[in-house]
This record gives sequence, C-alpha cells and structure tokens, in this order.
Amino acid sequence: MSSLLSNTSSDDELTPLLHNTEPEEKKPPTSFAQQLAVLCYLRLLDPLNFTQIFPYINQFLSDLHASKDASRIGLYSGLESAFAFAQLLAIYPWASLSDRVGRKPIILTGVLGLSCATLAFGFSPNFASMLISRALAGIFSGNVPLVPTVLCEITNASNQAFAFSLFSVWWPVGAIIGPLVGGFFSNPKILPDPFRYRIFEDHPYFLPCLIVASINFLGAMLASSVLKEVIFVNIMAFFNSITDLCLSRQDNLNRKPSFAITTRTLLSIPVFRSLCASACSLSFITVAFEAVFVLFCYSPIKQGGLALSVREIGFSLAFSGFAAAFSQVLIMPILLRRFDHAKLYFACVALWPFVFLALPGLNILARCGFDEATGKPSPAYMAMIWTGIAAILAIARLGFWPYSINMLLVKRHSPASVLGSANGLLQFFICLSRAFGPITASSIFAVSVEGNVVSGYLWALFLSATAMVGMLLARNMVRYSSRVEMVQE
Repeated sequence: MSSLLSNTSSDDELTPLLHNTEPEEKKPPTSFAQQLAVLCYLRLLDPLNFTQIFPYINQFLSDLHASKDASRIGLYSGLESAFAFAQLLAIYPWASLSDRVGRKPIILTGVLGLSCATLAFGFSPNFASMLISRALAGIFSGNVPLVPTVLCEITNASNQAFAFSLFSVWWPVGAIIGPLVGGFFSNPKILPDPFRYRIFEDHPYFLPCLIVASINFLGAMLASSVLKEVIFVNIMAFFNSITDLCLSRQDNLNRKPSFAITTRTLLSIPVFRSLCASACSLSFITVAFEAVFVLFCYSPIKQGGLALSVREIGFSLAFSGFAAAFSQVLIMPILLRRFDHAKLYFACVALWPFVFLALPGLNILARCGFDEATGKPSPAYMAMIWTGIAAILAIARLGFWPYSINMLLVKRHSPASVLGSANGLLQFFICLSRAFGPITASSIFAVSVEGNVVSGYLWALFLSATAMVGMLLARNMVRYSSRVEMVQE
C-alpha cells in the first residue's frame, strides 16, 4: 500500500491506484430481484423522512409561536438542518460498526430508530423537542451509505447497470411521497371522517409523521425477512463494540482504523478528489434550493414570496419529484449513452444559476397582478405564476441528475476493491453540505426579506453566485476526467 501511495505524481496520479480485480461474471442469485426491491424501498426512506416536513414546517413553527414575526420563521426552520448535521456525524461510526457486526443489523437499527424519532417529531410541543427529535432522526439515518454499499456487494458486471439505474430512481420517488404526505395530511381537520380523531386534532402534524413512520417500519420488516447478510456476522462483536464505546477502552481508541488508509488512498486520486468537492458544492446548492423554495412559496407576497398554502406547496414539491423520476427513467439513459458522463454532469450543474435568478421573477409577477380585494394575484397572473413554477421545478430537477451520475463516475474512477468506501466518502461530503446548507440559505433569505436588501432579493443573487462556484468545481472534475480517459486510451 505504501508503494501505491508514493506513486501518485504526473500522469500516474490520474489513474486508479488499484487495478480492477472484479471476478468473472457470475449468474445472479435467485433472490437478487427480491433483495434489489428491498434496497430500492430502503433508498426512498431518507428523502421521504427529510422532505415530508417541508410543506408544513413553517406553519408548525408558527403554531408553536417560535416567532411572532413571519419574516423570521426562516431562521428557525433552517435549524432543521440538525437532521443532516447529526447524520453527518453518524455516518462513519455506523459504517465502522457494520464492518464488525454486519450490514443488516445496522440497517434494521437505523430504520427502527428513524421510525421512533419521526413519531416523536409529530408530538413535539416546542421548538427544542422538534430539534432533538430531528437530530435523533439524523443519527439513525447515518447508515444511508450502507444501502448502496450492499447493492455494490450483491451486484456484478452482469446486473449492475440495470440495478444502479433502477436504484437511483427511488430517491426522487421518496421526494415525491414526502411532500405529498406532509402537505395533504398535515391538517386532519379538513380531511375525511376516518382521520378525525382527537389525537390528530390536538397534534395536527402527527398524522404525516405516523404515516412516514409506518412506511419506515414496513421497510424494517422487509429488510429483516428478505435482505441477506453479505459479510460474516459476529454477534459478540456488537456487544464488544458497545462496551468499547461506553468504557472508552484505551487500546481500541489508540488503534488506527483501516478506513483512514482507504480515505488517503481515494483522496490521492485527483479526479475522485475533485468529484467529492463538486458533490459537496452540488449538495449545498440543492438543499439550499429546497429550503429557500419552500420559504419563498410560504412567505407573503409583500415580503418577496408567493403566499401559497401548505397543500399547494406540497403538490408543487410532489410535481418536482415526479418530474425528476420521469426524466431519470426516460431521458437520462438516452443522454448517458450519447454523451460523456462528466460533461453531462457539468451541463446539469450549469443550470442552477439560472434557476435561482428566475425565482424573484415569480414574485414580481405576483406583485403586478396582486388583487387587494382577494389578497391574491388575479387568475390570469396565477396561471402565469404556476406555469413559471412548473418550468423552474422541471429545470431544477435536471440539476439533480448529477446525484445519479455521481455513482457512475465513482465506479469508473475508483478502485473496485474500495468501491464501498468510495461511496461512503462521497456521501460524507454530500451530507456535510446538507448539514449547513438549509440554515445558511434560510438565514440569507430571512435577512434579505427582513432588511429588504436588494429589494429583498439578496438571497437569489447569493445562491446564484454560489451555483457559479459549483460550476467551476464541476468543470475542474471534467478536466481531470478527460485527462484520465486520455491516459487510459
């Protein structure tokens, strides 16, 4: 390994450090389809739990009287990045523990814990309890990299192309279901009689949490009965790990983890290093868009928003997820076959500056067509606004394609023997931005609106400039990728 690390100069550093030692093609096991189906189901749980609160989080905070000033709600809702920050801190511990006790028990623990944390969020009586429950949900979601890692371990050259293309679709599926559940079930008072129970009237945001927790629990049941363990499981190792953690045994604390070598090895590959930087930037841009878009739609028109209802926000986000799933299934495979993956990645990232700059135009339309009698824009202007929302969301979802292209680029430019670690490391950088992206974006939005900075549109200029930085990082990755292709040819 030391010799590998030392030969990382000139053209040598552009090629993978370890040769692909993947065995010959083997016939997939008979249970492969069932395991793939369960992994796809588990894939949707993270975006489902992350996005189901978006349609109603601002109203929830208002109901709890977190702030009397509507323009400052964004400062509080941005603190919901506690989910992503806790997830970031939990990724490595979960991954390390799974190497000792197996993937399956860690996945089951995470999904069941996520169910309990989601239920607790629905019962939250104050902002502090909301924060704690979301942080717990993030901790139990820290095993997210284990799901694609298992997929890597059960696939081979005969089925991985189909498996990964299908697997990537389920993230936007979760993004569809989450806002739909959150937007439609967050006010049981206007729902049919079967939902009108006292518990839902006292806790109007518990019902969407209950539904999502039930989906999580079903995933745990499916994983328990169908998913097979892919590594040797030592049950006693689980208890030894817990004992070491609780007693802080010095010999185990001083032992250097093998993952550190893998991390140094991977980051010594320039193309992979630039891919991680670009993925980190992309993650910030996308989570900032999701947070700001909800605030923008929820805020009053005079404060730079669109004054949409919770249900309208939920349906708009669901449309966004549907557009992503549709484009990934029918359009992206065609483009991947015709264009270089790295260049297609860059083209998608390049859409984001225009997306952020287009959003203030919707508010300008709303102001121009505002009817003082109804407190809303006229029907003609609302039609133009909804057309604009649909167009912006459709374009924005093309900007989410790089998440799927990432998986192909990681497989191409990473040693096959450490593919799981490469996915985990990339996920770490993605979660790093998810941790501080929402609070940063929502804070900029709140400051812009409250101070009327640049007519209240400072947030759009800031995020557009950030997206341009993301373009530069993506361009750098394309440059390294092209050089690798030239060396390999």
